[in-house]
Amino acid sequence: MPLIPDNTLITATPEEGRELAIMMARKTIGAIQPDADARQGVRALYANDPSALTAAGHVVAIEFATVAAANDYWRG
Repeated sequence: MPLIPDNTLITATPEEGRELAIMMARKTIGAIQPDADARQGVRALYANDPSALTAAGHVVAIEFATVAAANDYWRG
């Protein structure tokens, strides 16, 4: 399973970068827990847990910072 689509962090816009960051975060979780039934089984536990949702947002933010740095913050 490729964790970085097309093997590049380069995107045309910050919006595409944010989408890539979300995709990367989701793929990371899938790589850590490859059993879809197990992931689905715990979804109810974190779906209503503000701390868990904040932690998920933090993971996406870290991925986005990585993508933004790779794109030199979209300065041309």
